[in-house]
Amino acid sequence: MGLNKKPELMPEIEKIRADFPMLSAKVGDRPLVYLDNAATTHKPLAVIERIRKFDSQQYATVRRGSYRMGEWATEMFEDSRKKVAAFINAGDHRQIVFTSGATMSMNLVAHSFGRKFIGAGDEIIISNMEHHANIVPWQLLCLEKGCVLKVIPITDSGELIMGEFDKLLSPKTKLVAITHSSNVLGTVNPIKEIVKKAHAAGAKVLVDAAQSTPHMKIDVKEMDCDFLAFSGHKMYGPSGIGVLYGKYEVLESMPPFLAGGDMINSVTLARTTFAKPPGRFEAGTPPISQVIGLGAAVDYLSAIGLDRISAYEQSLLEYGTELLGKIDGLRIIGTAPHKAAIISFWLGAAHPHDVITIIDQDGIAVRGGHHCAQPVMERFGIPATTRASLSFYNKYEELDQLAESLKKVIKVFG
Repeated sequence: MGLNKKPELMPEIEKIRADFPMLSAKVGDRPLVYLDNAATTHKPLAVIERIRKFDSQQYATVRRGSYRMGEWATEMFEDSRKKVAAFINAGDHRQIVFTSGATMSMNLVAHSFGRKFIGAGDEIIISNMEHHANIVPWQLLCLEKGCVLKVIPITDSGELIMGEFDKLLSPKTKLVAITHSSNVLGTVNPIKEIVKKAHAAGAKVLVDAAQSTPHMKIDVKEMDCDFLAFSGHKMYGPSGIGVLYGKYEVLESMPPFLAGGDMINSVTLARTTFAKPPGRFEAGTPPISQVIGLGAAVDYLSAIGLDRISAYEQSLLEYGTELLGKIDGLRIIGTAPHKAAIISFWLGAAHPHDVITIIDQDGIAVRGGHHCAQPVMERFGIPATTRASLSFYNKYEELDQLAESLKKVIKVFG
């Protein structure tokens, strides 16, 4: 039986690809085949042009100038906040804090919530599949405060062992910090179940949604998570902009993370009073153009539809998994039944750095390395993986090209 393609899921694929100027780039004399979307995504013209228009015709600083251009810029800035809130069904736009990226969002929680509410002997739970950005901040907090970091183990297929999570939960648990979707394994974790169990134990939950927000519908009300972090550059927006969603009452209980202008009510030489969230966490001049661009990215994704995006990417994942699975000596790392469109693999004697160097000659861009997730590599007994991560602007034919190029690697290494 032949491999199953479902082009009807995204019949306007060529039109969509035409929206992304980078997809017409060449690597030498070869067309670019871009399969590194878990690292960063390309921007559609709608985002590029929205930023260009703002920077060239509408730019002013926000929340400070009472002149018309400043007021208009502030309205556009806050309109993007409302778009982001609606995109994840936050309900209240005051629950959206703009940061520099998911990494800063998680560090904000560690420094602000963690320093105030987590003390010596308290426990934080993470998993064995976390990105370093959801490991290192908690390690540093544990060194500073004397709290304890505990880890949910994973199976050979890359799924959380939920029975072990149940055993780790206790009255000492103050925070569960968990990825929604692994950037290496693709595994999509059962967030609702995790949140329900954590809340029953009295713990708050932070969800790292950097890998899920661009690829599936996110509903923070349904999840009931306390925090959710994601990045603009992984969802077809600009770099340098990220989001921290927090339940308003939790954000309101937290002290500022950064101090400076615009996050205050009043300042005297004796004392300072701080603004309500989200302003409390947005010190200084914010990344205005990037916020405007993020709003345009939300508009673009919403127009296509997250359900359609998810269905098409799942079809690409199924096609690519079956196709690469036929290659002798290729071992797919991460075989959970519920996955995002990521295929990580180990190819026999060829180190991933060699793999990406060889297939780059065919214009194919994939990622090779530990993907800022070294504990995952240790768990599977390998130093690194090669990772193909897919987007709704990819085509089945690009996966065919990847498979043919990998066969060349096998010929080189035997």
